[in-house]
Parts: sequence; C-alpha cells; structure tokens
Amino acid sequence: MASTVTRGVIYVHSAPRALCPHVEWAAGRAIGRAVNFSWSEQPALRGAQRAEFFWEGEPGTGAALASALRGWEHLRYEVTEEASSGTDGGRWMHTPDLGIYYAQVDSAGNTVVSEDRIRGAMEIAGTNALELHRELRLALGQAWDEELEPFRYASDMSPVVWLHRVG
Repeated sequence: MASTVTRGVIYVHSAPRALCPHVEWAAGRAIGRAVNFSWSEQPALRGAQRAEFFWEGEPGTGAALASALRGWEHLRYEVTEEASSGTDGGRWMHTPDLGIYYAQVDSAGNTVVSEDRIRGAMEIAGTNALELHRELRLALGQAWDEELEPFRYASDMSPVVWLHRVG
C-alpha cells in the first residue's frame, strides 16, 4: 500500500540574515532532507530576508515544520499543508509578538473553526456582542493575518498569496 503524500509551502516572511542558515537546517530536519531556500531582501523590515519553499512529505510535515521554527525571536513565518486523502490541511502562522497560531484548513483553503471553539466563544462572550466578535477574530487568526500582511506583499517583485481574505 502506497503511503499518503501531501504538500505545502513555508513562507518565511522575515528572518535576520544570520538566522537564515539555521532556518534551512531546521526545515530540512523536519522534512527529512537538506533544503536550500532562495532568500531575498524583505522590504518591509530593513536587514531582514524572506523566502518561500514548496515541500512534499507525509501528512503532519506542516506541523513538524512549524514546530521546528516555533519561538525563534525575530522570525515571522507561515506554513501551509494541503489536505490529503483522509487528512485535513493546516495553516500555522508565527510572529515574534503573538507566537504561533494553528487552524485546520479545508480542501478549498478555508479556515475551519470547530463547533467546540464557537461554543467556547459564545460562553466566554455571554450576551456581549463585542466580546463575541473578539473571540471569533481570535479563532480565525485575524491578529496574525494583520501583523503578517505587510510582509506578504511588501515587494512588487515577490509573489503574494492571499491565504485568508474576506472582503
């Protein structure tokens, strides 16, 4: 029986130049092979580098990548993992100020908020509509999206991938 393979992308939105080789080493270890990123200047933050890397691996590789990079000071990144046969997709976002965020992602790329999370938000908010909005924004990762947005499209030379945008 063939093993299931999934794929995804790691977007390093900003990393200090000195950290770049360490990011590659950690990503390669998580993926199970050596990797080389194509680094470029990050116009949104002087002295920072940016890169994106497409990967293939076993389901759960996205979580391994996000964990390998988690908590590194001054590192902003996103990891996506596509849904595969019998496995949900995922999205991880990390910023120095907010830490890490994870959400399940469906096959169309939508963030999935579980029934339990919605019920928890309703319980915390009670009858306070503003608090319910705050809890739902938290569940959707809005603060991470807002912090990462300037880094996603800071350069006309870099591709922009809108992972979450509701207009």
